[in-house]
Amino acid sequence: MKDILVVGMLKEGKFQEFMRFMQSDEGIAERKKVADLSKTIGTVAPDQRKVMFKISVHDQEALHAFLDGTNPVSKPVFDEVMEGYEIYEIQRV
Repeated sequence: MKDILVVGMLKEGKFQEFMRFMQSDEGIAERKKVADLSKTIGTVAPDQRKVMFKISVHDQEALHAFLDGTNPVSKPVFDEVMEGYEIYEIQRV
């Protein structure tokens, strides 16, 4: 497992739609394919235009597919709500 930080930039007014998907049964099922959900920590910017998640990833290819539009489940939602994202690998020092 790798600790990863994902910063997502959302389109204006799309935070609620993003969260509905992330908390839906299908969103949770897809997220479980990527990471250990019990170790996920998330936060949102005050203007709700950015979200940040620290996740413990067990399948990096699935993470990229989940975010970049090649995952058929997340693609329709992310096309609607996401402006972009950044991924950072976290290393303990």
